[in-house]
Amino acid sequence: MHRVLVLGAGMVAKPLIDYLLDNNCKVTVACNTCENARRMVKDHPLGTVVYWDAGNSCELRRMTEEADIVVSLLPYKFHYSVAGVCIEKRKHMVTTSYVRHEMSELDEAAKKAGIIILNEIGLDPGIDHMSAMKIIDGVQEGGGSIEKFWSICGALPAPGHADNPLGYKFTWSPEGVLLASLNDARYLDNGETIIIRPEDLFRKTFEYKVKDIGTLEVYANRDSISYIDIYGLKDIKTIFRGTFRFKGWCETIDAMKTLDLLSTHEEDLKGKTYADLLRSRTGKGNIKPIRQEVADHLGSATDSAAIKSFEWLGLFDEREIPVLMKSSFEVISDLMMSKMILKEDEQDMIVLKHVFLARHKDGRKEVISSQIIDYGSPSTDTSIARTVALPAAVATGLILEGKIGLRGVYRPVKKEIYMPVLDKLEEMGIRTEEEYDLPESELIF
Repeated sequence: MHRVLVLGAGMVAKPLIDYLLDNNCKVTVACNTCENARRMVKDHPLGTVVYWDAGNSCELRRMTEEADIVVSLLPYKFHYSVAGVCIEKRKHMVTTSYVRHEMSELDEAAKKAGIIILNEIGLDPGIDHMSAMKIIDGVQEGGGSIEKFWSICGALPAPGHADNPLGYKFTWSPEGVLLASLNDARYLDNGETIIIRPEDLFRKTFEYKVKDIGTLEVYANRDSISYIDIYGLKDIKTIFRGTFRFKGWCETIDAMKTLDLLSTHEEDLKGKTYADLLRSRTGKGNIKPIRQEVADHLGSATDSAAIKSFEWLGLFDEREIPVLMKSSFEVISDLMMSKMILKEDEQDMIVLKHVFLARHKDGRKEVISSQIIDYGSPSTDTSIARTVALPAAVATGLILEGKIGLRGVYRPVKKEIYMPVLDKLEEMGIRTEEEYDLPESELIF
């Protein structure tokens, strides 16, 4: 019987634990939130929950020694130390997090230990890699090349539940999403490198109509150009990775950034109201009603999406900010946490869209589309939990069965990994819809 050590019991852990237990694996969940983990394991005879603090390296070594593979669902900052223990104990490791520089440097050590450290095996990153590489490899194996490639993904409330002015709800803490909004972005457009500064990230957006969903907004997602090497696209002219949102989100986050409301710097908020916080950003005091004051400062109408969102969140309220708040970032995150968490009876969805312009060996051009739309179930798991956890769970099972024989540090961009994982996901209802020979009018830009 295979033994799996799962580190962490966050919001995406349950589908992974369910899958492994259902496939006759002995699963130990080690975390500092044991009550939550016990709800996931329930009374399954093959499931065990142990208390573990991520800083306890001695206990990690002991638990790893007793496992066949380690699945780390911890925050990314812990993965490197976990990987070191896995190399020391010669045990495979799986994560859903991005490969950072220090992790990539463990490649040779992992090979010498005879293990695979498989990263980025979630949704984005994860399913996006695998569904893209299926098309890319198919074109290149036929002697062709990819000239243009767009990849856009969004984890969103289902349309019927996108019922607030921001058009968004969280399935976990807002902090990660808000921090990501402070990044810059780079992509390639017809051979030209486009750099978007952080202050412009939510201004340089565009609309895209998704079949079966409707029109969504798109903003650039970090460094698209680095994926040229990851995907082996040396001759590509355009590569763009983006994020989908319903209308309202981009305008609101841009307004928050303009008002410096996402600053993580500590400030004295004692005794201040939410409206006071906004007044401190406009610098105009009580000359006008706060709603008008903010609209004037932003150069927007009082019925704009951003102003409606501020009002709905409570930022115009003459109500004192909680005493524990130390920065405007914490204030915004706390308001979103209190008002924007997806409820148990609500449904979320993920939308993943790839568009390719391929040039075949005979010179013929072809537009290819690949799309996944997946909905969560209020009675079981959210879509984001399913699509992040199940690729990792499936890959874990394939490694244990010896069906993935690669050794070293990897992303799921090799056919040996992505084909069997995609096949299994399709059996579980996470399906890719591919379309070929589309007109060039289907290209995104």
